[in-house]
Amino acid sequence: MTSDVLDIAWIALCTILVLLMQPGFGALESGLVRTKNTINVAIKNIADLCISSLVFWALGFGVMFGASAAGGLVGTSGFASDAGGSPFAVAFLLFQLAFCGAATTILSGAVAERMRFAGYAVAVALVAGLIYPVFGHWAWGGFDRGEAAGWLAAAGFVDFAGSTVVHSVGGWVALAALLIVGPRRGRFGPGGRPIEGQNIPLAALGCFLLWLGWFGFNGGSTLALDASVPLILLNTALGGAAGGIATISASWIVDRRPKVGMIVAGPIGGLVGVTANCHIVTPAEAALIGAIAGAVTFAGARLLERLGIDDAVAAVPTHLGAGIWGTLAVALFGDPAAFAPGAGRLDQLWIQATGIAAAGAWAFGTAWIGLALVNRVMPLRVGADDEEIGLNMAEHGAGTAINDLLEAMESQRRSGDFTERVPVEPETEAGRIARQYNLVLNQVNRETRKRESLVDELQKAKEAAETANQSKSQFLATMSHELRTPLNAIIGFSELLSDEVFGPMGNPKYKEYAVDILSSGQHLLSLVNDILDLSKIEAKKFDLQEEPVAVGELVNSVARIVRPKAAEKSLDLDTRIGPDLPVVRADRRALRQILLNLLSNSVKFTEAGGTVGLTATMEPDGRLALIVSDTGIGMAKQDIPRAMEPFSQIGASLSNHPGGTGLGLPLTRSLVALHGGTLVLTSEPGHGTTATVRLPWDRLIDGPTRIPVEAAAIG
Repeated sequence: MTSDVLDIAWIALCTILVLLMQPGFGALESGLVRTKNTINVAIKNIADLCISSLVFWALGFGVMFGASAAGGLVGTSGFASDAGGSPFAVAFLLFQLAFCGAATTILSGAVAERMRFAGYAVAVALVAGLIYPVFGHWAWGGFDRGEAAGWLAAAGFVDFAGSTVVHSVGGWVALAALLIVGPRRGRFGPGGRPIEGQNIPLAALGCFLLWLGWFGFNGGSTLALDASVPLILLNTALGGAAGGIATISASWIVDRRPKVGMIVAGPIGGLVGVTANCHIVTPAEAALIGAIAGAVTFAGARLLERLGIDDAVAAVPTHLGAGIWGTLAVALFGDPAAFAPGAGRLDQLWIQATGIAAAGAWAFGTAWIGLALVNRVMPLRVGADDEEIGLNMAEHGAGTAINDLLEAMESQRRSGDFTERVPVEPETEAGRIARQYNLVLNQVNRETRKRESLVDELQKAKEAAETANQSKSQFLATMSHELRTPLNAIIGFSELLSDEVFGPMGNPKYKEYAVDILSSGQHLLSLVNDILDLSKIEAKKFDLQEEPVAVGELVNSVARIVRPKAAEKSLDLDTRIGPDLPVVRADRRALRQILLNLLSNSVKFTEAGGTVGLTATMEPDGRLALIVSDTGIGMAKQDIPRAMEPFSQIGASLSNHPGGTGLGLPLTRSLVALHGGTLVLTSEPGHGTTATVRLPWDRLIDGPTRIPVEAAAIG
């Protein structure tokens, strides 16, 4: 077998390995997206190889490797070529066709789960027919003829197997597309979260297939089965391994655990890094280059997340970031014998940087302009509803058992009807999930029926209680009204009798009886009024008779009424009124009743010699505070809620005080609530009680709504 035949066979074998990268990309991307988009990703990988193969054969190959024109800018021959029947030329054409397929499919993973199939097809044609071959001519034009026809190649630019020509160009196109189509729904913004792939083992298999294909990628770029091939293959293996170790280590350090996405991306980043230089570096240098490429991949993925750029498979940091680094590494680590004639490392670094910049300007700029124009005519992104149901169904009408199950579950969630069972697909994993889900639904429906029955019973009990409560309130209101009429007569006659100097029949003793009758009647009338007011409030028939009320005057009038009772028990009644108290909009009788109830309670439950205080002041937040405090017997904290219940008595100590019905505090709280205010009780046994009534600022008519803290602290 001649040398030429061996070279052709080697190129053909490497072409097959490069084409094996296509299912590698398909498996990687399918594993890293959600189930509802896996079919779409797989179909795009098939379609882009079909489109890119035909477009590159018909147009791109001639642009890339045809006779150079315009100073090395573009090729002008070899379109739709049969390579002149030369076996070597045919093998070279096939090899480059596979390279073009690899460059175009980088876009697929980056924009997965949101780009329309039609828009993607246009983008692939743009890359295969224009973006990739034009830059390829700059860097590799004339390569098949052993000459440097492109302007970058003539300047000494070195990119052995395409860190920039293939990977960076594909990465620049992917970045432009990502900026135009935007992130997936739910990836960033409020409630944004990472979107996990549905099948990481499949993604790992894709990584292995790509790694295997890379041996053809780099090894075949010699275009001959010569002595350099073994070192190239070794450097390729070491670069991928070192890239994987770098991302594992970086993820372990930063995330405290090795994240699976980065572990899959790491070897690919390392392989991209050594692609430009694997023919001119030592194995140790290849491992170092691959490790740095892995670190660049990890850092690039984090940078995109911070910038809010949603790359579904980390294609941009893996191919663009690592590709840039690998191209620069040519000058930093490569054998100077491969550099431009007379160039040192710094000179070569400048040449490599020029090639990187040219790739970015051309690939990103052309892709941005081209895709933006396409987007105006035919939106590149699917609609929100299509993205929600998944591109499998929206773009291809293709469902899966698991996707159908999810759709059925989502339909139940939207409708709120969980009585229907979801369909079960026999002999599938989704079918097993559906069966278990239906069992859960059955149990939920049984429990729901029990709870609905209980709710019905509770509702009936509630209605019965409300009816009984209304009857009670009506009874109390009626009885209170009936009692008030004879009581008013008794009070009136007792007042007349008590006004006589010596009482009936000239006997002074009867005057005392009349006064007692008057006092008892007034007290009984007060109780009846309390019952009537409380029943009206419970029946929601108590209407406030609102009018302007001068708070200071009201406080003084209440204090004058209670002061004689306080004096009888030798109590010190301390009244403090803050400066500039406002006029408030309130029911004067109700507000007076509130203060009388609280102050009377304090007098009643404070032992002789104690102190009772009544303070009216403005608080810093603009509310009016009415504070009644005493040094009386107090009550325990747990007894305060009971004190707010009608007809309640708190312990034997309170029951020893006559005249208490337990209506004062409940009625007071209800009257305060009707005014939109709050009543707060604090108490401690043996140390007294403090009741604070706060009226909201919107009840103030005039006067300051907020006064200095010093004035508000009076009393």
